[in-house]
Amino acid sequence: MNTNETNERPSHLPDERHIAPELSFDEYWDADAVAGLIRSKCDHEETPAFLFVGKKEAGFLREHLGDVFGAESVVTLKDTYYMGLEVIELDCETFLSTAGRKSVRTLQDPISRRPAWRDRDTGAGWQFRA
Repeated sequence: MNTNETNERPSHLPDERHIAPELSFDEYWDADAVAGLIRSKCDHEETPAFLFVGKKEAGFLREHLGDVFGAESVVTLKDTYYMGLEVIELDCETFLSTAGRKSVRTLQDPISRRPAWRDRDTGAGWQFRA
């Protein structure tokens, strides 16, 4: 049976009828507010993985990205990442929430993984002498 026939949502999408939006915008996309929301959800080297937006917020985000990259390059939000989160457009009027978890990969400093240099006095016996 098709999920559209039973009015059930796929299990991986949030139910905007039962989950309160975490942010709401009146006139434009607020990048600072979204960044603050993402930062508030980062904990123990994990960050949210998805940014769920309703139709209104999707329009604001397209306008915001269009100002930066040109309107012709932001026709759809499919396969779009914003601030490291995959954007998922929901079939509802207004909604904005983050969800999921992904590990933050930190770059390891190759110098910090090097063995400690030997003390010059103790290492002197091992030096090659011609």
